[in-house]
Amino acid sequence: MAAAHQEDPRRAMVATYLDHLANERRLAAHTLRNYRHAIDALLVLNPDTPLDALLNPAVRRSVAQLHSQGLSGRTLAQMLSAWRGLYEWLVRHHGFSANPCLGIRAPKAARQLPKSLSPDVATQLLSRTPADTAEIRDKAMFELLYSSGLRLAELVSLDLSQAAEIAGCGEVTVTGKGAKTRTVPVGKAARMAVEQWLRSRAALARAEEPALFVGARGRRIAPRVVQDRLDRWAKKCDLGVRVHPHVLRHSFASHVLQSSQDLRAVQEMLGHASISTTQVYTSLDFQHLAKVYDAAHPRARKK
Repeated sequence: MAAAHQEDPRRAMVATYLDHLANERRLAAHTLRNYRHAIDALLVLNPDTPLDALLNPAVRRSVAQLHSQGLSGRTLAQMLSAWRGLYEWLVRHHGFSANPCLGIRAPKAARQLPKSLSPDVATQLLSRTPADTAEIRDKAMFELLYSSGLRLAELVSLDLSQAAEIAGCGEVTVTGKGAKTRTVPVGKAARMAVEQWLRSRAALARAEEPALFVGARGRRIAPRVVQDRLDRWAKKCDLGVRVHPHVLRHSFASHVLQSSQDLRAVQEMLGHASISTTQVYTSLDFQHLAKVYDAAHPRARKK
């Protein structure tokens, strides 16, 4: 290691910096390995440039080269953070005149599309007959998630006093992110499931409990319990895929959009503050259309 430092004085300085992170900042071993890997990449891409001569354009080129090699925007952002940290230390302790990493951003990470179930799989999931009182509650919860696009936190916060609105008006008012309230429709299947749960609720709920959905102890059900129950329910349906509450919300959004093409209405029902958040579902819709095209169009079908 000493010989390597003599061959490349930059690495001796980097080793001192990493010792500083380990002994004074007390970073975890895993984090230190990431820092070392990131800084090594910068040195390899600029083999003949002293650290105090590395300028902003060279750092930009390094980011572009790594991106062309397939590194994600998220990984590049982490590497840039490591480079900035090194140069902040060099400016503070070794008299470097400037940090060449300032003002450089990693390429935007590709936005991952939310997973959703196909309409047939969603129907298969929700067509299962409950086996006991707890499953009657579960089916009512899952139907509401899919029927109305509720967030998990919105579902578990529902109170018994809202049951009349659901059963009688076919809608429910919830409080979402930013304490914003919205009223969303509740479909027939979900209304029926909730009504069935109301007839069975007394078997699980404590007399004074205000929550619509309760857990085994008779108190308001916890989000984690809903997640576990849905995972167990999906396995019993033999879907072959893992299902969590947000998948049902995504499925609601993509299925309504495919049918209506009304992005603004879907935005309002989901409670998104910005239309750009909802626009991700247009990509899902296009993927569906592209598959139909590839399967059906005579000029697209594979021979």
